[in-house]
Amino acid sequence: MVNKSNSAPNWVSRGKTIRELIQELQTFEDQGLEVQISVDDGESRRSISLVKKSRGCCLLVNCEDPQP
Repeated sequence: MVNKSNSAPNWVSRGKTIRELIQELQTFEDQGLEVQISVDDGESRRSISLVKKSRGCCLLVNCEDPQP
C-alpha cells in the first residue's frame, strides 16, 4: 500500500512487523548472510548483536563500543 502524501510505502514511516520482516528475509536465497543494520542509508553499518523485546516492540541491538 502506498502513502498518497509522498508516494512512499506505508512501512517507511510505520515500520515493519516481525511477520513482515521474516517474510522478507525468507526471500533471500543465501540464508547464511550476516545481518547488519544502518540508520543512515548504508553509509555506516553495524552487526546485530541482540534481538529483544523493549517497550512493546522488537529491538535490534548492536553491543559494540561506540566509534571514537
